[in-house]
Formats: sequence, C-alpha cells, structure tokens
Amino acid sequence: MPLYNCLKEYRAKINVNQFEMGKLVGVSRQTISQIERGDYSPSVTLALKIAKVFNVSIEDIFRYEEDDESEK
Repeated sequence: MPLYNCLKEYRAKINVNQFEMGKLVGVSRQTISQIERGDYSPSVTLALKIAKVFNVSIEDIFRYEEDDESEK
C-alpha cells in the first residue's frame, strides 16, 4: 500500500533544497529525502505542514494507491 508523492517537484518549483525544506517543517534533511524516495510515510501533522509550505492540499503532494495483491 504505497504512498506516492511529488514533494521533490514542489520543492523545485520554489527552489528549496532538502535541508531548507526540513527547516521549514521541523524535520531533518534525511527525513525529507526518505519521504521523497518513498522510504518514509509522514505523519498527518507533517504532511499538513508540508502542504502548508506550498499552500496546497495534502492530496496535491501525496497520493495513496491500493495494492493489487489485496484484490487477488
């Protein structure tokens, strides 16, 4: 049940690196990197903070897709 995101693309739009993004939302650069790679799913609170930086909804940055395995 992966959570996909386009955080990297949104960061690029406002010319912010991972370190700066982490400072804006109160986490480390490593956490931002893990979110972008899909290795870490942010809490609802963190997802809200990230969305607020870009003035968009959470759904604009993150999307959840059902795993096809559950249908078999």
